[in-house]
Amino acid sequence: MKTVIFIPARYASTRYPAKPLATLRQKDGTEKTLIQMSWEAASAIKGVDAVYVATDDQRISDAARAFGADVVMTDEACENGTARCADAMKNANLDADLIVNFQGDAPLTPPWFVEALIDAMKADPDIGMATPVLRCDRATYDALKEDRANGRVGGTSAVFDDRMNALYFSKEVLPFIDPGKVSEPIPVFHHVGVYAYRPDALAAYVAHPVSDLETLEGLEQLRFLHAGMPVRCVEVDARGRVFWELNNPTDVPRIEAALAAL
Repeated sequence: MKTVIFIPARYASTRYPAKPLATLRQKDGTEKTLIQMSWEAASAIKGVDAVYVATDDQRISDAARAFGADVVMTDEACENGTARCADAMKNANLDADLIVNFQGDAPLTPPWFVEALIDAMKADPDIGMATPVLRCDRATYDALKEDRANGRVGGTSAVFDDRMNALYFSKEVLPFIDPGKVSEPIPVFHHVGVYAYRPDALAAYVAHPVSDLETLEGLEQLRFLHAGMPVRCVEVDARGRVFWELNNPTDVPRIEAALAAL
Protein backbone atom coordinates (compact mmCIF):
# COMPACT_ATOMS: atom_id res chain seq x y z
CA MET A 1 0.00 0.00 0.00
CA LYS A 2 1.67 3.19 -1.19
CA THR A 3 1.53 5.96 1.39
CA VAL A 4 2.41 9.61 0.76
CA ILE A 5 2.69 12.38 3.36
CA PHE A 6 1.97 16.02 2.58
CA ILE A 7 2.84 18.83 4.98
CA PRO A 8 0.51 21.71 4.04
CA ALA A 9 2.13 25.07 4.74
CA ARG A 10 0.85 28.56 4.03
CA TYR A 11 2.38 31.92 4.80
CA ALA A 12 -0.76 34.04 5.14
CA SER A 13 -2.22 32.89 8.45
CA THR A 14 -4.59 35.32 10.18
CA ARG A 15 -3.70 34.25 13.73
CA TYR A 16 0.01 33.68 13.11
CA PRO A 17 1.40 35.10 9.84
CA ALA A 18 4.53 33.36 8.50
CA LYS A 19 4.07 30.56 11.05
CA PRO A 20 5.90 27.85 9.01
CA LEU A 21 9.05 29.99 9.08
CA ALA A 22 8.86 30.74 12.82
CA THR A 23 11.93 29.43 14.64
CA LEU A 24 12.01 27.33 17.79
CA ARG A 25 14.93 26.73 20.10
CA GLN A 26 16.11 23.12 20.16
CA LYS A 27 17.45 21.15 23.08
CA ASP A 28 21.05 21.92 22.04
CA GLY A 29 20.35 25.66 21.85
CA THR A 30 20.22 25.88 18.05
CA GLU A 31 17.11 27.05 16.21
CA LYS A 32 15.06 25.44 13.47
CA THR A 33 12.04 26.62 11.55
CA LEU A 34 8.69 25.05 12.26
CA ILE A 35 8.47 23.68 8.72
CA GLN A 36 11.86 21.96 9.04
CA MET A 37 10.90 20.41 12.37
CA SER A 38 7.62 19.18 10.89
CA TRP A 39 9.41 17.70 7.87
CA GLU A 40 11.94 15.92 10.11
CA ALA A 41 9.11 14.54 12.26
CA ALA A 42 7.23 13.31 9.17
CA SER A 43 10.39 11.79 7.71
CA ALA A 44 10.82 9.62 10.84
CA ILE A 45 7.52 7.81 10.23
CA LYS A 46 7.90 4.19 9.11
CA GLY A 47 6.08 2.69 6.16
CA VAL A 48 5.88 5.90 4.13
CA ASP A 49 6.96 6.13 0.49
CA ALA A 50 7.41 9.89 0.15
CA VAL A 51 7.15 13.15 2.13
CA TYR A 52 6.36 16.48 0.47
CA VAL A 53 5.91 20.04 1.66
CA ALA A 54 2.78 21.42 -0.05
CA THR A 55 2.73 25.20 -0.23
CA ASP A 56 1.62 28.16 -2.31
CA ASP A 57 4.40 30.45 -1.10
CA GLN A 58 7.83 30.77 -2.68
CA ARG A 59 9.46 31.76 0.62
CA ILE A 60 8.33 28.51 2.24
CA SER A 61 9.30 26.54 -0.86
CA ASP A 62 12.81 28.03 -0.85
CA ALA A 63 13.27 27.33 2.86
CA ALA A 64 12.04 23.75 2.49
CA ARG A 65 14.25 22.97 -0.51
CA ALA A 66 17.23 24.42 1.40
CA PHE A 67 16.98 21.73 4.09
CA GLY A 68 16.35 18.95 1.55
CA ALA A 69 12.58 18.62 1.34
CA ASP A 70 10.66 17.78 -1.81
CA VAL A 71 8.09 20.51 -2.53
CA VAL A 72 4.81 20.57 -4.43
CA MET A 73 3.40 24.00 -5.27
CA THR A 74 -0.34 24.40 -4.76
CA ASP A 75 -3.06 26.92 -5.50
CA GLU A 76 -3.23 29.84 -3.06
CA ALA A 77 -7.02 29.47 -3.09
CA CYS A 78 -6.85 26.19 -1.12
CA GLU A 79 -8.96 26.90 1.93
CA ASN A 80 -7.35 24.36 4.27
CA GLY A 81 -4.80 21.58 4.53
CA THR A 82 -7.11 18.87 3.22
CA ALA A 83 -7.86 20.87 0.08
CA ARG A 84 -4.12 21.57 -0.28
CA CYS A 85 -3.35 17.84 -0.11
CA ALA A 86 -5.88 17.17 -2.86
CA ASP A 87 -4.39 19.95 -4.97
CA ALA A 88 -0.87 18.64 -4.37
CA MET A 89 -1.89 15.15 -5.48
CA LYS A 90 -3.27 16.60 -8.71
CA ASN A 91 -0.37 18.98 -9.40
CA ALA A 92 2.30 16.36 -8.77
CA ASN A 93 0.34 13.71 -10.70
CA LEU A 94 0.87 11.27 -7.84
CA ASP A 95 -0.70 7.88 -7.33
CA ALA A 96 -1.13 6.65 -3.75
CA ASP A 97 -3.35 4.32 -1.76
CA LEU A 98 -3.17 6.47 1.37
CA ILE A 99 -2.59 10.21 1.65
CA VAL A 100 -1.49 11.59 5.03
CA ASN A 101 -1.99 15.24 5.93
CA PHE A 102 0.74 15.95 8.51
CA GLN A 103 0.05 19.37 10.00
CA GLY A 104 2.95 21.77 9.70
CA ASP A 105 2.31 23.23 13.15
CA ALA A 106 2.72 20.02 15.17
CA PRO A 107 6.44 19.21 15.37
CA LEU A 108 5.90 17.33 18.64
CA THR A 109 3.84 14.65 16.83
CA PRO A 110 5.70 11.37 17.48
CA PRO A 111 5.98 8.90 14.60
CA TRP A 112 3.90 6.22 16.28
CA PHE A 113 0.83 8.48 16.20
CA VAL A 114 0.86 8.39 12.40
CA GLU A 115 1.98 4.77 12.20
CA ALA A 116 -1.07 3.78 14.29
CA LEU A 117 -3.28 5.71 11.90
CA ILE A 118 -1.79 4.01 8.84
CA ASP A 119 -2.04 0.57 10.48
CA ALA A 120 -5.72 1.12 11.32
CA MET A 121 -6.55 2.02 7.74
CA LYS A 122 -4.60 -0.91 6.36
CA ALA A 123 -6.48 -3.24 8.70
CA ASP A 124 -9.93 -1.94 7.72
CA PRO A 125 -10.46 -1.13 4.03
CA ASP A 126 -13.85 0.42 4.85
CA ILE A 127 -12.24 3.38 6.63
CA GLY A 128 -12.14 6.27 4.17
CA MET A 129 -10.64 8.84 6.52
CA ALA A 130 -9.08 8.64 9.97
CA THR A 131 -7.43 10.87 12.57
CA PRO A 132 -5.68 10.28 15.93
CA VAL A 133 -7.04 11.25 19.34
CA LEU A 134 -5.15 11.38 22.62
CA ARG A 135 -6.74 11.14 26.06
CA CYS A 136 -5.93 14.28 28.04
CA ASP A 137 -3.84 14.12 31.15
CA ARG A 138 -4.51 16.74 33.79
CA ALA A 139 -1.84 19.15 32.49
CA THR A 140 -3.20 19.07 28.91
CA TYR A 141 -6.79 19.42 30.08
CA ASP A 142 -5.85 22.42 32.22
CA ALA A 143 -3.96 23.97 29.28
CA LEU A 144 -6.99 23.58 27.01
CA LYS A 145 -9.26 25.16 29.62
CA GLU A 146 -6.77 27.99 30.23
CA ASP A 147 -6.68 28.84 26.52
CA ARG A 148 -10.47 29.05 26.36
CA ALA A 149 -10.70 31.08 29.57
CA ASN A 150 -8.27 33.60 28.06
CA GLY A 151 -10.05 33.77 24.70
CA ARG A 152 -7.30 31.94 22.80
CA VAL A 153 -8.09 29.47 20.03
CA GLY A 154 -5.98 26.52 21.13
CA GLY A 155 -6.23 22.75 20.79
CA THR A 156 -9.22 20.80 19.53
CA SER A 157 -11.25 18.18 21.39
CA ALA A 158 -13.00 15.18 19.85
CA VAL A 159 -16.02 13.11 20.88
CA PHE A 160 -16.86 9.79 19.25
CA ASP A 161 -19.21 6.82 19.42
CA ASP A 162 -18.54 3.25 20.60
CA ARG A 163 -17.18 2.33 17.15
CA MET A 164 -14.65 5.20 17.42
CA ASN A 165 -16.42 7.15 14.68
CA ALA A 166 -16.37 10.89 15.36
CA LEU A 167 -19.52 12.61 16.58
CA TYR A 168 -18.01 16.09 16.69
CA PHE A 169 -14.80 18.12 16.90
CA SER A 170 -14.61 21.50 18.59
CA LYS A 171 -12.28 24.29 19.67
CA GLU A 172 -14.32 24.23 22.85
CA VAL A 173 -13.39 21.62 25.44
CA LEU A 174 -15.86 18.76 25.03
CA PRO A 175 -17.52 17.14 26.83
CA PHE A 176 -18.28 19.67 29.55
CA ILE A 177 -17.18 18.53 33.01
CA ASP A 178 -18.34 20.14 36.23
CA PRO A 179 -15.14 21.75 37.61
CA GLY A 180 -15.71 20.01 40.94
CA LYS A 181 -15.94 16.58 39.31
CA VAL A 182 -12.78 16.45 37.18
CA SER A 183 -10.96 13.22 37.99
CA GLU A 184 -8.63 10.74 36.29
CA PRO A 185 -9.05 9.28 33.76
CA ILE A 186 -10.26 12.53 32.22
CA PRO A 187 -12.95 11.80 29.57
CA VAL A 188 -11.66 14.48 27.20
CA PHE A 189 -9.72 13.60 24.06
CA HIS A 190 -7.28 16.00 22.44
CA HIS A 191 -7.52 15.80 18.67
CA VAL A 192 -4.14 15.31 17.00
CA GLY A 193 -4.12 17.33 13.78
CA VAL A 194 -3.14 14.52 11.42
CA TYR A 195 -5.45 13.01 8.81
CA ALA A 196 -5.19 9.99 6.55
CA TYR A 197 -7.45 9.63 3.53
CA ARG A 198 -8.12 7.18 0.78
CA PRO A 199 -8.16 8.92 -2.61
CA ASP A 200 -11.92 8.60 -3.08
CA ALA A 201 -12.65 10.15 0.32
CA LEU A 202 -10.30 13.05 -0.43
CA ALA A 203 -11.99 13.61 -3.80
CA ALA A 204 -15.45 13.53 -2.16
CA TYR A 205 -14.31 16.12 0.39
CA VAL A 206 -13.23 18.72 -2.15
CA ALA A 207 -16.40 18.12 -4.17
CA HIS A 208 -18.61 18.87 -1.16
CA PRO A 209 -19.44 22.51 -0.36
CA VAL A 210 -17.98 24.16 2.72
CA SER A 211 -20.29 23.65 5.70
CA ASP A 212 -21.40 26.25 8.22
CA LEU A 213 -19.93 24.25 11.11
CA GLU A 214 -16.57 24.03 9.35
CA THR A 215 -16.56 27.80 8.92
CA LEU A 216 -17.68 28.58 12.46
CA GLU A 217 -15.23 26.25 14.19
CA GLY A 218 -12.42 26.66 11.68
CA LEU A 219 -12.06 22.87 11.55
CA GLU A 220 -11.78 21.28 8.13
CA GLN A 221 -12.70 17.76 9.31
CA LEU A 222 -16.24 18.91 10.08
CA ARG A 223 -16.96 18.94 6.35
CA PHE A 224 -16.63 15.15 6.34
CA LEU A 225 -19.22 14.86 9.13
CA HIS A 226 -21.54 17.37 7.48
CA ALA A 227 -21.38 15.34 4.27
CA GLY A 228 -22.22 12.14 6.16
CA MET A 229 -18.77 10.63 5.68
CA PRO A 230 -17.49 8.72 8.75
CA VAL A 231 -14.29 9.90 10.42
CA ARG A 232 -12.58 7.11 12.33
CA CYS A 233 -10.81 8.22 15.51
CA VAL A 234 -7.73 6.18 16.40
CA GLU A 235 -6.68 6.44 20.03
CA VAL A 236 -2.92 6.83 20.47
CA ASP A 237 -0.62 6.79 23.49
CA ALA A 238 1.78 9.67 24.16
CA ARG A 239 4.14 7.32 26.06
CA GLY A 240 4.99 10.08 28.47
CA ARG A 241 5.72 12.71 25.85
CA VAL A 242 4.10 16.13 25.72
CA PHE A 243 1.97 16.81 22.65
CA TRP A 244 0.96 20.36 21.75
CA GLU A 245 0.51 22.29 18.52
CA LEU A 246 1.79 25.74 17.64
CA ASN A 247 -1.54 27.53 17.37
CA ASN A 248 -0.51 30.93 18.72
CA PRO A 249 2.76 32.77 19.43
CA THR A 250 2.11 32.09 23.12
CA ASP A 251 2.60 28.36 22.41
CA VAL A 252 6.29 28.81 21.51
CA PRO A 253 7.61 28.66 25.11
CA ARG A 254 5.43 25.63 25.82
CA ILE A 255 6.80 23.74 22.82
CA GLU A 256 10.39 24.80 23.49
CA ALA A 257 10.05 23.50 27.05
CA ALA A 258 8.80 20.16 25.70
CA LEU A 259 11.73 20.00 23.27
CA ALA A 260 14.19 20.67 26.10
CA ALA A 261 12.68 17.76 28.06
CA LEU A 262 13.05 15.20 25.24
